[in-house]
Amino acid sequence: METWPGNAYPLGATFDGSGTTFALFSEVADRVELCLFTDPDGGADGDGALVETRVELTEVDAHVWHAYLPTIQPGQRYGYRVHGPWDPAQGLRCNPNKLLLDPYAKATHGEIDWDQSLFSYTFGDEDSRNDEDSAAHMTLGVVINPFFDWEGDRAPGIAYNDTVVYEGHVKGLTQLHPDVPEELRGTYAGLAHPAVTEHLTKLGITALELMPVHQFVQDSTLLDQGLRNYWGYNTLAFLAPHADYSSSARDELGRGQQVQEFKAMVKAMHTAGIEVILDVVYNHTAEGNHMGPTLSFRGIDNQAYYRLVEDDEKFYMDYTGTGNSLNVRHPHSLQLLMDSLRYWVTEMHVDGFRFDLASTLAREFYEVDRLATFFELVQQDPVVSQVKLIAEPWDVGPGGYQVGGFPPQWSEWNGAYRDTVRDFWRGEPSLGEFASRLAGSSDLYEQSGRRPFASINFVTAHDGFTLRDLVSYNEKHNEANGEDNNDGESHNRSWNHGVEGPTDDEDVLRLRARAQRNFITTLMLSQGVPMLLHGDEAGRSQGGNNNTYAQDSEIAWMHWDRLDKPLVEFTAAVARLRAEHPTFRRKRFFTGTTVRTDPDDPTGERLNDIVWLGPDGEPMPDDAWDGDGRTLGMYLNGHGIRGRDARGQVIEDDHFLLYFNAHHEDVELTLPPDEYAGRWHAVIDTNGTAAERDTLTAGDTVTVCSRSVLVLQEWEQPEAAPDDTVDASIAAYASTQAPEAAQDQSGPDQDHQQGEDS
Repeated sequence: METWPGNAYPLGATFDGSGTTFALFSEVADRVELCLFTDPDGGADGDGALVETRVELTEVDAHVWHAYLPTIQPGQRYGYRVHGPWDPAQGLRCNPNKLLLDPYAKATHGEIDWDQSLFSYTFGDEDSRNDEDSAAHMTLGVVINPFFDWEGDRAPGIAYNDTVVYEGHVKGLTQLHPDVPEELRGTYAGLAHPAVTEHLTKLGITALELMPVHQFVQDSTLLDQGLRNYWGYNTLAFLAPHADYSSSARDELGRGQQVQEFKAMVKAMHTAGIEVILDVVYNHTAEGNHMGPTLSFRGIDNQAYYRLVEDDEKFYMDYTGTGNSLNVRHPHSLQLLMDSLRYWVTEMHVDGFRFDLASTLAREFYEVDRLATFFELVQQDPVVSQVKLIAEPWDVGPGGYQVGGFPPQWSEWNGAYRDTVRDFWRGEPSLGEFASRLAGSSDLYEQSGRRPFASINFVTAHDGFTLRDLVSYNEKHNEANGEDNNDGESHNRSWNHGVEGPTDDEDVLRLRARAQRNFITTLMLSQGVPMLLHGDEAGRSQGGNNNTYAQDSEIAWMHWDRLDKPLVEFTAAVARLRAEHPTFRRKRFFTGTTVRTDPDDPTGERLNDIVWLGPDGEPMPDDAWDGDGRTLGMYLNGHGIRGRDARGQVIEDDHFLLYFNAHHEDVELTLPPDEYAGRWHAVIDTNGTAAERDTLTAGDTVTVCSRSVLVLQEWEQPEAAPDDTVDASIAAYASTQAPEAAQDQSGPDQDHQQGEDS
């Protein structure tokens, strides 16, 4: 085969319109062979064993082995064989009998089948060496065509404070959608279907955060039980879209087309005004610990790519609970991460990343270091530094819980928000912390110079109960996972409202419906960036399973024929309220300083930008925060936003009053005096009586139903009725679900044996 020297950069397989450059880093290699695979008859029907052609790479620059093959076109399948030292005790694991996937492969073909040949030892003797050839059982890289007509696609560029995130799953969102053509369900193309994008835009979603779409491996332990890895946190190729999510790649003739299909999906989302954020897993790979298979990194340069135990390099450091940790102390491992991130932004047009177990990436030594090299590289990178960067700020290592500890450029999944909001609504006294979470968690982020949008607020995520299950189960029910219900979190801060799981009790159903509205309202109207788990707006249940990592099944998929349509309407209405009022999406933290209630009257009354109110309509005294109170009033001064629009005009808004009542009884409240506002009208009442409330005046007494939220908006036109355009959907929904306020006399605050927190 004709071979030219080629170049050492870029790494991977790069088609230039004529031929393809192949480049692979390995510092420990003595020889490297590029292995090209074709069908036995030269065609593409996929029948029979593939024919392997080996091409030795003789050009080496700075430990990068490379060549240019002028006849290789897109669709070509390939892998590598690396010859070098074999001494596992010293961390050296080269074995040319094991075909290896290119770490920079941009597409893949086939799945590993967990044959003995994939392992470098013989089962039952971990110290042995196994030299069976693994090629017939391996995932292969595929040369792709990088050219794509983006048709002028541009990133939506949604400001962080205007962002509403929707955590979704490619397959889970589309597999059961009746309006998506059957052949597109479970795929990137299905995700791009108008039936999906229209649902997202209706909800006011501005960013779709996709669970892992990097090519991942199916776990052998799950396959043996007839299960499959659903979540995808088992990455093998950091630049390749997962092939099983592509309608094109399912066809033998469509090898490599998953890249084109993914790009088309991103373009469709951008057309709908929705950003695409990827959940990425750079903390570990699918090769596992020292007993795992040799698929790629381990056989290419084990010491460079993995963090090894310093005094016994046979073993791997594990800060992830998966068997290995990527070596973020090595320049080529860091280069892989940065090249991957840059590729997904520049070539695939994604708008940001959520980093799984991000604390692992900050462990250059043993402690988590917010000044680690990885963060420095991100900070100075002109491409990666400009997209949304979201950390899951914890791992399983010592000191791994780092909420609030990431650099200023980053946002974080705020686990403290999740726990506090759950506790408040199940009746646990937490007024002070609840107030802090509502106001943007300044205690976590302000001192480091960060803004409220550093906090990604969420109540539920893929890992745990759905919102419907959060209000329907006290205990996890993970029996379908095959681990005797021992997997998953046991302390869920949930409450079933009196009955475990499904029930026909109308009182319980009303309470659960109201509880879901409470969570959604709290989430959408808190300062920071709200993140909604897919299906929470529609009452999706997983039957109490809080760990569906192995449930690639109807347990985890979204059932579009069972949508709680009124809840969808309610969620959309609250999202519109947030979008229409900058008071709920501030760029800066509250200052506690005064601003004029009337900006045109310099001598007029002055009030703080935020005031916490007690039941008497007066500011809460200091000693009120220390008790077991379950009711909180929150005044938001619409003139205290301290922001300007694109034209430089000062942004102002209406004033709002928010009352959160987690008590099991109704509460009588007095509205604050008229310097706050003279007249108010209800825009949200999660009990369903907003439309029935008259316009209120300062000093009026108002009843807030047990376990509910009441939101009042300033109303300055006493001669006209309020235009409840936003309220209409909310009230219409709530009225259908809770025509009467069910007085529940038992709950976590009275009957602790109901909850897991007992």
